[in-house]
Amino acid sequence: MKTPFDEAIDRIRLRGFHNHRQEDHSDTVSEGIVFDLRRGCAAFRKDEEEGVVRVWYNVQSPGDRRRKIDLFVGEPLPGSAAPDIKKVRIALENKSVITAHRNKTNRFDDLQKTLDAVWAERSEAVLVATVLVGLADRVLNVPDRVKVECRSRRRAFDLEVRPRLSTGDESLWTEFEFCVSRNRPGDPAQTAGLFRTLPTRSPGHTHVAGYDYVLLVPVFIDNVHPPAIPRPNALGIDVDAEYQRMLEQICKAYTARWHL
Repeated sequence: MKTPFDEAIDRIRLRGFHNHRQEDHSDTVSEGIVFDLRRGCAAFRKDEEEGVVRVWYNVQSPGDRRRKIDLFVGEPLPGSAAPDIKKVRIALENKSVITAHRNKTNRFDDLQKTLDAVWAERSEAVLVATVLVGLADRVLNVPDRVKVECRSRRRAFDLEVRPRLSTGDESLWTEFEFCVSRNRPGDPAQTAGLFRTLPTRSPGHTHVAGYDYVLLVPVFIDNVHPPAIPRPNALGIDVDAEYQRMLEQICKAYTARWHL
């Protein structure tokens, strides 16, 4: 099956690189999940068609003006097109740990803060997190380093460098040797292990502060070779099965909390 993560990888390939600063895969993933929920979750589809709930992207997180929720499904404010934060039904966060696994604790803390904020606002909200886990042992850091290096050398990034990215051009490693972030062989497994410690809960346990699903997606992205979602992969994660399981869990929780 083709998942929203495959679509995100396709877009990264077309763009040439993954922008870890902007988490530029996030909207693609969120939109794909909404599409699949409309197709496969009758309760969600009914509520959206009847105008009971609406879908928003990049909504300000409750209690934190600097933080945004990637996907927000909920009821609108009366007489307004704006979301009612207190009536959130589904909240989804998309993260990635690709360029430098040493930053995994920052992304982990982001997800913990989102959990605390959403659960405090509405404990029955279906809360989901997805995390791209990079498998590459070295990554060409394009947003932070290569673009800066191009400006210092007075080179046109879009004309001279971008067309070569994610094409397998090995000369990029030596040409931009000071722009390479390195990861250790065991880093992906350690990162996956950390995110598996996020608290989770079963559909009926809304009194428990936890995610209803945490989906880990192993990816190969180094910005030099074509990006991919390896099937199989070194982490032993069946991406297709896990994605389907996540959709089922979201639908089961949503139906149990608002349609039973």
